Amino acid sequence: MKIAVLDEIDTVFAGHYGFTPEALDFIINYGIKYRPGRDAESEDE
Repeated sequence: MKIAVLDEIDTVFAGHYGFTPEALDFIINYGIKYRPGRDAESEDE
């Protein structure tokens, strides 16, 4: 759930700053490595 909120924030920022869809995809996928809890969340599912 927390990760979905962060992805939504990234999407809003991308729209505000005019990022391309490719740039947004890079940001979200780059964040997967460094966002705490991503691994723990997937283990619970």
